[in-house]
Amino acid sequence: MPSGPPSAPLRQWQLLRSLPYSPRRFPRPIFDSCPTAKRRYALQSPGTPSIQVFSPHTKWMHRERAAADVEESRKVDYVREEVASRLCDRLLDINRRFDEVLDFGAGPCTVAKILTEPLRGYEDAPADQQAIIQSQKPLASRIGHLTSADTSKSMLFRDASLPFNEQISLTRDLLDNAEYLPYAPNTFDLCLSALSLHWLNELPAVLSQINTCLKPDAPFIAAMAGGDTLFELRGSLQLAEQDRLGGVGRHVSPLADVRDVGNLLSRAGFKLLTVDVDDIVVDYPSVFALMSDLQSMGESNAALAMHPSLAGLTRDVLLATEGVYRELYGNEDGSLPATFRTIYMIGWKESEGQPEPLKRGSGQINMKDILEGGGGPR
Repeated sequence: MPSGPPSAPLRQWQLLRSLPYSPRRFPRPIFDSCPTAKRRYALQSPGTPSIQVFSPHTKWMHRERAAADVEESRKVDYVREEVASRLCDRLLDINRRFDEVLDFGAGPCTVAKILTEPLRGYEDAPADQQAIIQSQKPLASRIGHLTSADTSKSMLFRDASLPFNEQISLTRDLLDNAEYLPYAPNTFDLCLSALSLHWLNELPAVLSQINTCLKPDAPFIAAMAGGDTLFELRGSLQLAEQDRLGGVGRHVSPLADVRDVGNLLSRAGFKLLTVDVDDIVVDYPSVFALMSDLQSMGESNAALAMHPSLAGLTRDVLLATEGVYRELYGNEDGSLPATFRTIYMIGWKESEGQPEPLKRGSGQINMKDILEGGGGPR
């Protein structure tokens, strides 16, 4: 083995695995979600879905195996913690206290941990604003009780001994079925979910159940992996397999598109919808390091539709993937970027007296006039 200090990409990757991300400094484009009639989604009763895209048992084994190695599992929490931080940021825009909160698909209770931490990521703000922000209490002070629910016991209780558990009223609830929420209607004042919805077979039914268990005028704030997540790895694998094997296997699971999320929330009964997209790009020293981290995260592919002859990745295919990845997407310093695209969504349960969006065409200001420096009424 060569001696000497590690290369720049390796040092960067090691730093990412050892330190949490500095949160939420980047502006987020926000799009008002406008349901259209282009797609239709069939809803079914809660329970075992009739159409399965993912194997719940396989995903449960992935997460149990990942949580068994506690130290390694914590090293790869950098994406989950960053997404949870940006998710909790949305609470700053809602000026109210939440007595009962549900964290659906809680994993190692990352959301609970973020809620107890001081507000961060405002280093570029003016000095007077920084003083005000630093004087504010953590968001946990606005939470009465948090119920963290998940199907993986090892993952759910992985960090039960850490200090943040004493700084928030927290209950861990082990679910028997990720497609079924065993909670009475009108139970929670808020529901949060960070990076768990993309493994659900019947997402419309689960969203409908979340809407039911929320109290009137209660928000649902969630983040899920979007359709372009790991597009670099997906494309490189496809090209490598086509060249080496003459066919393409499914090694990256199918993900929802941002255009579908608004329709799903609307059909589940949510109102005042907002959807925005954020990209987190992480540099890795090699494609093997990326795949190793995905496995340690418990995010290995659990799709059922994989051809048996293309289900496994041979050494030849992996080496070809590494070469294609570097040729198409490699950075100048030798590192390989991986994009984690996250779709953030906010929906409110309908209630009497709830504000409603204005009808299309009822505005009094022309946006074109504003962009061109005008801004007068029509």
